[in-house]
Formats: sequence, C-alpha cells, structure tokens
Amino acid sequence: MIALSRRVFLGGAALASLGGGTWFFRRAQVQDCAKDLYAMPLTAPNGPMQVYHLGHSLVGHDMPAMLAQMVGAGHSFHSQTGWGTSLREHWEPDEAINGFERSNDHAQHRPARAAIGSGDYDAVVLTEMVEIADAIRYHDSPDYLARWASLAHEARPDTRIYLYETWHHTDDGNGWLNRIDRDLDKYWRDEVLYPALHHSEVPVHLIPAGQAMAAFVRAVEQTGGVGGIVSLHDLFSRDDNGRSDTIHFNDQGAYLVALTHYATLYHRDPAGLPHQLNRADGTPANTPSAEAAQLMQRVVWDVVRAHPDSGVAA
Repeated sequence: MIALSRRVFLGGAALASLGGGTWFFRRAQVQDCAKDLYAMPLTAPNGPMQVYHLGHSLVGHDMPAMLAQMVGAGHSFHSQTGWGTSLREHWEPDEAINGFERSNDHAQHRPARAAIGSGDYDAVVLTEMVEIADAIRYHDSPDYLARWASLAHEARPDTRIYLYETWHHTDDGNGWLNRIDRDLDKYWRDEVLYPALHHSEVPVHLIPAGQAMAAFVRAVEQTGGVGGIVSLHDLFSRDDNGRSDTIHFNDQGAYLVALTHYATLYHRDPAGLPHQLNRADGTPANTPSAEAAQLMQRVVWDVVRAHPDSGVAA
C-alpha cells in the first residue's frame, strides 16, 4: 500500500476549501499531487484475495461470481448492493436502501459497515451511484468515499481500496462514448477521487471499467464487429420485447467488467482466461465467444495499464 502523506497530497498550498459538502480544487495542483501519489504502482498480490464489493446493480451478483471463477481456488468475496444505491445511502443507518432484501438474498451478503470495519478483506471495491453528476451534487460522493476508505484503512492498513468507475445511460444526449471520455477527469477524478484522497489521506485506486467498456466498443466499431458483438448494445440487457436496457450489462458486459476487476486487483494479463463461465446461481452464462473474449482481454489489459491510478504498472 502506498503511504499517503499529508505533505504530498496537500502540496504545501491551500488546495481545497469545503463548502456545501463539495471540495473544489485548483486543477493543476491536484493533478500534480495525484501524479506523485500514483507514480509508484502497487505490488502484485501474492495469491488469491478476499474482496468486498459495495454498490448496486452494476456490481450485481453475477459479475463478482465471474471474477471468482477467473481467479480460481482461494478467491472469495462478500457484498452489499441495492437498487441505484449511493455510498451515502449505504453509510447512513436512517437512509433506505431500495431493493435491499432482494439484492442481498444470497450467501455472499455481509452487512457493509461490519464487513468493511472487520479488517477481513484484502481489497474493498466501492461503487458510486449512477448518474455520477447527481451523486456528487446530491449525495456528497467525495465525503462518503472518504468515510468508507477511512473505515477500511483503520480496520486494516494494508487493505487495498478501489473506486469502481462505471458509466452512464447509453441514450445520454451528450453521447455515451463522449461522456466516458469526459467524465473520467471531470467527475471521477477531480470531483470524487481526489477530494476523497485529500480528506481521508487514504490511498484509493481506480478500477477503470467505464474506460474498458468504451475502448472495447471502439475496437468493435473499428473491426465492424467481432464474435457476434457489433455495438455497445450487445453488452447490455434486453427486456422481453427485445428493447435494450440503457444501463445494466448482460452476461457479456458482466464478463468484460469482471475482466477489468481481475486485471486491476491481481495485476495479471487476463489473456487466456476461460470465456465460458457460470452465473452466481450456477447456470451457464451467455458469455462472449472465444473471439470476442480474446479482444476483451487484450483491451482490458491495455486500459488497466494505461491508467496509473489503477495501481498496475504500465
């Protein structure tokens, strides 16, 4: 774990002022401090990890189960999710978590506060609600990311803490790919990750799943389709009438996101991982063809190594 000193991240200047629950930074100074923080990659873990996932339906239950199958014996996980739940709603005891009973009706559920505060986990993966701009404006994302990170760090200082970068609705008027390109710095880093780092002084790394999805979609577009996947909509669920869900991944999308978690958490090239996996309930998943899986694996490894805040060496 990288030690985050107050001197390094504050940079000797008054970088932030707190008002209305949101941190505002001088962009150039923050970027310089973040480069210092992420210049040293994390060391690869020595073996299988015990992981805790906190979030909502873009975590789900099938994606962590696919990750466990990719790793093999020894990897274990617990989780807590809700329907569209923010980090604030998971934290505050008086906040309702929509869909709590249904989302957590499985053997891997463990109440979040007790689990993360137990020190039992090698890695804690934190997931913010969609839409990220609304999470920042109405749910104090940086503050609650800092709270969860501090809880994990105080319980066990060598726990690796990650923010899972997700995405927005595919029908966004600003363009799905454009938003993913823009939002990484505008929201995920400058308004969530960096303020949380400053506030908690606890290192938090990034799982760049939104970036991996965008890079894969671009690769598919460039090739005219691969292994039955021709557009971003082939990564998302469909209803009984065939209409594409605008936010929730299908099994192929879950596979791509699980690959991104695998590469980030384990610092391993996912090339050659099996493409035929099961869902959490043991039924065969409609995972990608061998050809599509190969492209996903190559894209994911390139993306994870391209972002120093993943903690994986370039």
